[in-house]
Amino acid sequence: MVSRGVIISAFGGSFRVASEGEIFVCTAKGSFRAKNISPCCGDNVMISQSSGEYVISEILPRKNEIVRPPLANLDQIVFVCASADPPPNLLNLDKFTAVSVYKGISPVIVFTKTDIGDAEKYAEIYREIFPTFCIDNGTGAGVDNLKDILRGKFSALCGNSGVGKSSLLNNLIPGAMARTGEISRKLGRGKNTTRRTDIFPLPEGGYIADTPGFAAFSTERYDLIFKEDLPGCFPEFKDYPDSCRFKDCSHRKEQGCAVLKALKEGRINPSRHRSYCEMYSEAEKLRTWQFKDRR
Repeated sequence: MVSRGVIISAFGGSFRVASEGEIFVCTAKGSFRAKNISPCCGDNVMISQSSGEYVISEILPRKNEIVRPPLANLDQIVFVCASADPPPNLLNLDKFTAVSVYKGISPVIVFTKTDIGDAEKYAEIYREIFPTFCIDNGTGAGVDNLKDILRGKFSALCGNSGVGKSSLLNNLIPGAMARTGEISRKLGRGKNTTRRTDIFPLPEGGYIADTPGFAAFSTERYDLIFKEDLPGCFPEFKDYPDSCRFKDCSHRKEQGCAVLKALKEGRINPSRHRSYCEMYSEAEKLRTWQFKDRR
């Protein structure tokens, strides 16, 4: 028996693979480790049966991947931020959306706790750049609009503890968190929220991955953005760089910079530009020869 499927849950060395209307609990072929290959949620795979056990025998080519949490073949990432208690860290959010754009994954932003925080104030920063939603998890207000953009796509839900990510998931898929516990029992493991990633089918079509918090969304080695690539990761800059006086303009302090002109005229948000400058300063410290495997 050899069939094609998609990994919908991964924990340690156990993988749940959806294939031909069934779910198979599989291990991975031993040779993957020797080749430094790790199957992850979202992977399209071939599975086979060996000695009565199901084994992932091949990982098909990925269109994209993120390192932590390990996910492949994403269409979009939904970043969930509380508008208060705790307030959002906009620099981190901007870093994460930039990495998403860099990898060809569409960012979606959700601000929760609309009853106690000024979600609209934060949403206004992003609404013209990315799909952005304000959602009250208590009443469900705003959830239907989010469902529309998730329909038919493979998305990941990312958010720190305390921002309402679990409540949002339950609003999108009633009983989803109870199902997570059921999956843990089937895998024979306890749920470890720092390591577990599960994929759920959405009632409207498509899939969503429940991932660990923002702290695990890696911007490390393989998700670093070099300074020459950074402007392209801020979509609101796209209409301006070709109009700059200098071809190698960093869009921070140069005379004749079209991005700075747009900033002064209110067409680029100051918060976003501050994040860009902070990220550019970090990127300047990179030595590209250390990352020749990335170029």
